Amino acid sequence: MVSTNMEITLLLILLFPLLGAAINGLLVRRAEASTSGYIASGAVLLSFVASVFLYIMNDGFKYPVQLLLFEWIRYENISIPFQLYMDPLTAVFVFVITGIGFLIHWYSKAYMHGDEGINRFFIYLNLFIFFMLVLVMASNYLLMFVGWEGVGLCSYLLIGFWYKNTDYSKAANKAFIMNRIGDLGFLLGVMLMVSNFGSLNFSAVFPQIATIGNETLLTSIALLLFVGAIGKSAQLPLFTWLPDAMAGPTPVSALIHAATMVTAGIYLIARSSAIYLLAPIAMEIILYTGLATTLIAAIIAVYQYDIKKVLAYSTVSQLGLMFAALGAGGFNAAVFHVLTHAAFKALLFLGAGSIIHGLEGEQDLRKMGGLKNSMPLTYYTFLIGTLAIAGIPPFAGFFSKDQILMTLFESSGIVAFAIALGVSALTAFYMFRLFYLSFFGSARSNKHAHESPSAMTRPLVVLAVLSAVLGFIGIPALFTHSLGGHHILDYFLSRTIHIVTPHQSASLELILMGVTLFVVGFAAYMAYLKFGKEVRENALEVPGNVIGKTGYNKFYLDEIYQNLVTQNLNKFSNILNKWVEEGVFASAISMSGRSVRELGLMSRKLQTGNVGSYFFAMVMAMCIILLYFILQ
Repeated sequence: MVSTNMEITLLLILLFPLLGAAINGLLVRRAEASTSGYIASGAVLLSFVASVFLYIMNDGFKYPVQLLLFEWIRYENISIPFQLYMDPLTAVFVFVITGIGFLIHWYSKAYMHGDEGINRFFIYLNLFIFFMLVLVMASNYLLMFVGWEGVGLCSYLLIGFWYKNTDYSKAANKAFIMNRIGDLGFLLGVMLMVSNFGSLNFSAVFPQIATIGNETLLTSIALLLFVGAIGKSAQLPLFTWLPDAMAGPTPVSALIHAATMVTAGIYLIARSSAIYLLAPIAMEIILYTGLATTLIAAIIAVYQYDIKKVLAYSTVSQLGLMFAALGAGGFNAAVFHVLTHAAFKALLFLGAGSIIHGLEGEQDLRKMGGLKNSMPLTYYTFLIGTLAIAGIPPFAGFFSKDQILMTLFESSGIVAFAIALGVSALTAFYMFRLFYLSFFGSARSNKHAHESPSAMTRPLVVLAVLSAVLGFIGIPALFTHSLGGHHILDYFLSRTIHIVTPHQSASLELILMGVTLFVVGFAAYMAYLKFGKEVRENALEVPGNVIGKTGYNKFYLDEIYQNLVTQNLNKFSNILNKWVEEGVFASAISMSGRSVRELGLMSRKLQTGNVGSYFFAMVMAMCIILLYFILQ
């Protein structure tokens, strides 16, 4: 049974970040802005500690914890409560949001030191965490949508934090608009759901799904929710906002890419797994969208020279891999990769921030090199992050990628497996390319590199440890039978979502694992041959072949959107402005204005200033009123 202590703890998890934002907003004066980092970090840490306590009190979430705060909306027979909910799936995301979020907050104290807007920055960060917690702790789709929109608003504020820079403001606007496109799909899915199920509560919707027997309806709902996920989790065709989001401070990039916003789409589909399992067409679309996204983004990453842009396209690619796993029915595999990806991607972004800090703002890989000796702690932690994302055992990414690859091989066939394998090879290549260009060879900049302060390097060490060991919670079933063929994480999630466990023979699984390691290792070796020593000048030039130019120019997607979408929308809006706004509304407003003016001029004639005339008018009016009542 759920105790009062559990309910209070559940509420505190949500309230601590909001309280941190309120304290910084109301009590911390500008002169004391440096303390805002401690307040904001402490608030998120308290949320993490509370979530751990709740895990212990509930014996590993053997049953969900719910807290009804109040009835939010009631219309006829539809009731939507403001209710918090925590089960194993929610818990995984809460641990990621608060745990990784705390490390990013702590890192930000040093990274943002001296910025005139530091207090505002930490208010935004705390609100970001708060709304993300609302999203994953909601017990119904409408409350989830509130968190969904709140995250979108906070991302706009954080991406455009240095708003005086016009380019940064444009990047924030782009992110906001493209997310609104996806959000419309989410909202339409919610409307379709409530009109057919009479509820938006998970506990009411999911039991009805199996009995409704309308595959078309379920497919429609599934696809509309997926449109929302496409926007928030940066999938084709709405992923171009995410690389541009690098305009924000580096800790913001880490928070968005690793622990919060972009994982929202994964959570939405995993939470709605009961719907998707009965909508095979939607699952297939998710699979192929994920495969296309992961491949295109990986190719683009190979040819980028901005260190944050490489990591940004890497995030898009990894998210595509997660969506491919979701489309193959591997909800557990996708969630597992969310967990490991949060650790090593946060490490890589914060490591990139350390490099940028050490080089006084430089982000171009062509102007780096030779940082191994001048930034040793950053070097070793970044190496661990690179090994983890490349999928080199025994680091975290190896285990989660292995599970995704096995799921794709068994559920979707050799083609899907081959694409994912090729992407894994490209990932190893572009990440080791980034690593070698940053730390190896001679310095290609006249800036004197230096190691970052301890407040920035300590979170790197913690994240490096997590990137090294976190994968062991998902050791393949091939190596353990203690949990009925499931590894620890699958066993934990099995109470919440559908679990897919590959059923290949041990020998086949070992062969596929060996093939994967060989391909990934070979790609890493090729990167070493080209970039691991003294880099020739021509190696830093954009390749002249079609693939190189296409990758460097990001498949010309921004240009395509500009020519096909933006320009046509501008033309359409100009037509509306000319013929509707100016032609209809402006004319109508002008006519009404003239009518009122003429009426005023006519009314002025009644204002004679003669008291006798006014008295006569009053007497006549009274007579007319009396006559009316007499005749009744």
